[in-house]
Amino acid sequence: YPLVMAKVRITPEAASQIVELPFDIQHRIAKIINRLERWPQVSGAKPLRGNLAGQFRVRTGDYRVQFSVTSSVVTIVKAGHRDGFYDE
Repeated sequence: YPLVMAKVRITPEAASQIVELPFDIQHRIAKIINRLERWPQVSGAKPLRGNLAGQFRVRTGDYRVQFSVTSSVVTIVKAGHRDGFYDE
């Protein structure tokens, strides 16, 4: 099978959230971003429900990366600690 690479975009809000995180967490999120380029062959991605339906999340320890997918573009919309992560 040819490997289809998705384009990964990071919203300005998510980018500023990522740079606020500890360096080791930033490194783990960078690995997640690389994994998301292989969408939809991404292990551990869970669809969200309720008012976040249509979005997905991947976790790394106590941190979450929330993203949406449109055709072959994965857009990271939020990154942070799980405490209060889904609160609006």
